[in-house]
Amino acid sequence: MILPITLYGASVLQKKTEEVAPDYPDLQLLIENMRATMEKAEGVGLAAPQVGKPIRLFVVNGNALTEKYPEGKDFVHTFINAHIVEHAGTPWRYSEGCLSIPKIHEEVERPARVRVQYVDENFAPHDEWFEGIRARIIQHEYDHLEGKNFIDHLSPIRRQLLKSKLVRISKGVVDCDYNVKVQK
Repeated sequence: MILPITLYGASVLQKKTEEVAPDYPDLQLLIENMRATMEKAEGVGLAAPQVGKPIRLFVVNGNALTEKYPEGKDFVHTFINAHIVEHAGTPWRYSEGCLSIPKIHEEVERPARVRVQYVDENFAPHDEWFEGIRARIIQHEYDHLEGKNFIDHLSPIRRQLLKSKLVRISKGVVDCDYNVKVQK
């Protein structure tokens, strides 16, 4: 089932999320629905807060970026209870967008590598390093688990310049090709 994507301004996008227990109701269905929603919206990642769920879960699919970033190929993954425990490498800039903030793309600087501890959809534990575009996608989605959005990494002046667009988005005044919802 395709889920509506929560737009910028919703409180669920501004709060730290809670850990997911193995007995979370219909977790596998939620993961499947999030994947379908992400693909329908042509995203490369989707975090649970973006579909109104305040839990530590995100899904990724980097295949759409493989032409420019070959390491994105086959990067289809589920991260539950993820925690970035280490950053490394030279930070690099990339124009990021977000399904919860449609039609806005901005340059964001992030570290090149991250070490992430998480469990997968079977609750098997992992402690892995990711780099390049994979690290970028993870950091962007991880921000959602921490109550942050990519625009929080912009300078105050740049955020001020975007203010009227962000207000319109928070009111649902946006034209996009996927189902969205305004939430308080």
